[in-house]
Amino acid sequence: MTFTFSYETVALIMFASMGLLMLTGQRVFGAIGFVGAVAGAFLWGTGGTEMAFNASMSLMNWFPMITLPLFIFMGYILSESGIANDLYRMFHVWMGPLPGGLAIGTVVLMVAISAMNGLSVAGMAIGATIALPEMLRRGYDKRMVSGVIQAGSSLGLMMPPSVVLVLYGMIARQPVNKLWLAGVGPALLFAVLIIAYIVIRCRLNPSMGPALPAEERAMPRAEKFRLLLAGLLPLAIIFSVTGFFLLGVTSLVESSAVGALAAMIAAALKHRLTARVLRVSLLQTLSVTCMFMWIMVAALCFSSVFDGLGAVHAIRRLFLEDWGLSPWGVLIVMQLSYLLMGMFLDDTAMLVIVAPLYIPLVKSLGFDPIWYGVLYTITCQIAYMTPPFGYNLFLMKAMAPKEITLADIYSSIIPFVGIMLVGLVLVMLFPGIAMYLPDRFL
Repeated sequence: MTFTFSYETVALIMFASMGLLMLTGQRVFGAIGFVGAVAGAFLWGTGGTEMAFNASMSLMNWFPMITLPLFIFMGYILSESGIANDLYRMFHVWMGPLPGGLAIGTVVLMVAISAMNGLSVAGMAIGATIALPEMLRRGYDKRMVSGVIQAGSSLGLMMPPSVVLVLYGMIARQPVNKLWLAGVGPALLFAVLIIAYIVIRCRLNPSMGPALPAEERAMPRAEKFRLLLAGLLPLAIIFSVTGFFLLGVTSLVESSAVGALAAMIAAALKHRLTARVLRVSLLQTLSVTCMFMWIMVAALCFSSVFDGLGAVHAIRRLFLEDWGLSPWGVLIVMQLSYLLMGMFLDDTAMLVIVAPLYIPLVKSLGFDPIWYGVLYTITCQIAYMTPPFGYNLFLMKAMAPKEITLADIYSSIIPFVGIMLVGLVLVMLFPGIAMYLPDRFL
């Protein structure tokens, strides 16, 4: 007896199998790669087994992949050398007198950290180890500060030099300088929305974020300005990465190398470039880079099987002909699918699996792929905070003190997910929020 399956059925079986494997606790790259390799062998025999090898070769031929370890290394040098601590101390002194001021300072710190490394992990580590204990010690509500750190650190996905936007640019074949500029407006919008929430919440209930006592604010003005000047060094690092690149002085790969070098020079100037800082930074860089590479190899294998199935045409027919959706209806369904997948998949896996299917459709419907890249990144931010597999949830649980339970962490993100959904709708309705800077300067 022989069985025949339509390509649509095979695609559904692949997604279902991948989901079941991940529910067993398998690593994301193992589940994705295994399903892709088995499906390739099942559909095309011996030749199909070469898909995983071809996927790894195509990944190694992506020259911009060199930027990944360099940007990650830069972020860990800044974190391990304590340069980020100097920034927090500055915000602590200048923002502390306001109700909720330390939480507001933490959000601004997260924006600055994001502009220095383009990842969520470093901001999360700094916020959870430096800002969180400080705010708890001063009587801040534990759920609010947990949510603030998780939401603030996710801004690293949009602020240049965003690694997620670099990966999107490589896959969608879009200029990274435009993507970086397009991410600035929405990232600042989210920061403003989060700060507005903190201000309103602490005005209504001052016990949520009490101001620093007068005795703690007592400090010579010269010391305050010295701390303010300490923020100039991180600004110089930010300019060395994004400024030179956007001005056309350096290429993307060169800007990542300049950023890594600038971070090391800054740490050396502070007399903090120790053997321990270098060792920890290199080991963490190796670990995170390998995680990215494995996920991308597995996801490229999976997506190549989808391409062979003609999934792009099948999805277009499903959305436009079978469901009769308008172009905006298709866009909304895409965003909803990303939000759903984000509960279970890593953002890199989502991008490499689905982007080859969605991006050609987005272009054919007349939407700007730069703007769409920002929408995708916003959904990644939300995915980082939504259970059951939100990365920031796990990171917060691993680094938070015992008094913050898993129930506290899960409930803390509810208002901030709502804020980000509002921001997503605003960027969809008003594309100029994202497109003003790239249209104006590039």
